[in-house]
Amino acid sequence: MTDTLPDRLSNDPSSPFHDAALLERGIGIRFKGVEKDNVEEYCVSEGWVRLAVGNAKDRFGKPMTLKLKGTVEPYLREPAKEGE
Repeated sequence: MTDTLPDRLSNDPSSPFHDAALLERGIGIRFKGVEKDNVEEYCVSEGWVRLAVGNAKDRFGKPMTLKLKGTVEPYLREPAKEGE
């Protein structure tokens, strides 16, 4: 597996932008220079993140989100293991 991150990534398993193997390694997001830990989805090229809003859920049981625009900087929290 490489250390390059996709342009868009989502935590939601039903999303076409979900990558379980990459999420297991740990993804960190800096949004407008501030570390965020409640990011549900991001897009670097379009410059937005979807943040979970509290503990509220929608009618399907998914977290309620808020879309914010700004500079998005994803990074890997753990480097690639040898043999991958």
